[in-house]
Amino acid sequence: MPFPDIDPIIFQIGPFALRWYALAYMIGLIGGWYYMLSLAPNTSIYEQYDKDEASPLDDLLLWLTIGTILGGRLGYVIFYNPGYYLDNPGQILAVWEGGMAFHGGFLGVTIAVLIYAYKHNINPLSLGDLIASATPIGLFFGRIANFINSELWGRQTEFTLGVIFPNGGPLPRHPSQLYEAFLEGLLLFIVLAFLCRRTNAPQKPGLIMGIFIAGYGLSRMIVEQFFREPDAHIGYLVGGTTMGFWLSLPMLIAGLFFVYLATRKRQQIKSDE
Repeated sequence: MPFPDIDPIIFQIGPFALRWYALAYMIGLIGGWYYMLSLAPNTSIYEQYDKDEASPLDDLLLWLTIGTILGGRLGYVIFYNPGYYLDNPGQILAVWEGGMAFHGGFLGVTIAVLIYAYKHNINPLSLGDLIASATPIGLFFGRIANFINSELWGRQTEFTLGVIFPNGGPLPRHPSQLYEAFLEGLLLFIVLAFLCRRTNAPQKPGLIMGIFIAGYGLSRMIVEQFFREPDAHIGYLVGGTTMGFWLSLPMLIAGLFFVYLATRKRQQIKSDE
C-alpha cells in the first residue's frame, strides 16, 4: 500500500505549528482524565470525601502531564540515544522534534502518582487502576500519530498490509505503529473498560493496573519481536530481540505480580470472613 498523504503539521501560523503528534498527547491526557472521572465513583477514592469537598482528582491532570512529558523524554534520552544527547545536551528538551519513550513516561507517571497519592491520602493502587484504564486512549492516538509521522515503522514484508513509507526505502514494511495502536490502544481499552464496568475488578485495588501493565508489556513484546524495526543506532540485541522488547519484559512480570497480589488479597479477605 502507498503511504497516505497526510501532513504531520495540521496547521502553522508563523513559528507556531500544531502537529498531529502534539494533538495526540493532548487528546490522550485530556480525554483520559475525563474518562477517569467517569470511572472514579466505582472506586474507593471518593469514600473519604464529602460531596461538598473538592474532588481529590482536580489537579491530577497537571501531575500526569508533567510525569508523561518529562519521563517520556528523559526515558528516550537515557534508554535509546544517550550518546547523542551527551554530545548535544541542548537537544534534550527539544520535545517538539520528536523522541519520546513510553517506558520512560511510565516511570515518570508512576513517580507522579505515588507523590500525588501520598499528598491526597489516596490508595496508590486504586489511583493506578484509574490511570491504567485511561492510558490506552493516549496510546492509541499516539501510535496513529507515529504512523502519520512515518516513524517507528516495521520490518520489510510481503504482507498485504505492508506500507511503503516515504523514509523507509522502496520496499513495503509492516505498519507496526497501527499494530500497536490496535493491541496497546483499542484492544486493551476494550478489555479494561469491560472489567471496570461489568465486573467487580475496581474493588480489587491493583488488579486493573496489573492487567494493563502485563497487557501492554505482552503486546509490545510481540510487536517488537516479530514486526517492528529496531532503532538504527541500536539495532538488534541478543537473540534478535530489540531494546523495546527488553524494556517491556519487566512490565509483563510486574503486571502479573500486581494481578497476583490483588487476587490473593481478595481471596484472603473472603477466607477471613
